[in-house]
Amino acid sequence: MKNLLLTIIACLFCFAGQAQDVLIKRNGDELEVKVLEINLQEVRYKCFDNLEGPIISIAKADVFMIKYENGTKVIMNESRPAMQQPVYTKPNNQQSLKLGGPRLGFTVLSQNYRDHIKDDFDTNVSALMTQFGWQFETRVFTLENGTSGLFEFVPLIGGLEQGKFLPSLSALVGIRGAKGLEFGIGPNVSLGGAGLVLAAGTNFQSQGVNFPVNVAIAPSSDGMRFSVLFGFNSRKY
Repeated sequence: MKNLLLTIIACLFCFAGQAQDVLIKRNGDELEVKVLEINLQEVRYKCFDNLEGPIISIAKADVFMIKYENGTKVIMNESRPAMQQPVYTKPNNQQSLKLGGPRLGFTVLSQNYRDHIKDDFDTNVSALMTQFGWQFETRVFTLENGTSGLFEFVPLIGGLEQGKFLPSLSALVGIRGAKGLEFGIGPNVSLGGAGLVLAAGTNFQSQGVNFPVNVAIAPSSDGMRFSVLFGFNSRKY
């Protein structure tokens, strides 16, 4: 009986040692941590994947919310104690967040789209072409559960490897979940005309830098395009 009790206690300590907190910064970044202390000026924690590592401090002004492993959520607010802040009240300094960075990838063109380019612009284009461009992102809002509303503007230049200059512009309105999954829809303009673009993907984060990976489909009366794009972006100060 004594051995059984010791085993149960050891298991409890083991599970407790694996407890994971989530620290959400005001710029939308999420960190898996073990919170050690919250004082008047800062939050002190250790990275969950390196609990033997150093203690890290972050200013409370940079922290939006802490989700403890037991489900408790604490929203930070500089003007009054965090526990007095209603869960769904928007923080005073939560503003639109602007990000930007390069995008590159490739696009597959349907035969109808290629025929349209050839007929209207007297140029032959291969079915597969590279894309280079830039992503301008505005994070309009971030909810208490980490979901964000987005507006993205993405200009691209395709076909450079073929000696072509095939521009396109996309403007998307979308949603990004707390885990980084995102979906968007909006207008697209290219040499093939105007139409809609549908996009989906995910967004990885590391050291304050975002690494988006997206797939997009742009159907139109002149043919269809399928694109895969990736890149990185960071906050624009």
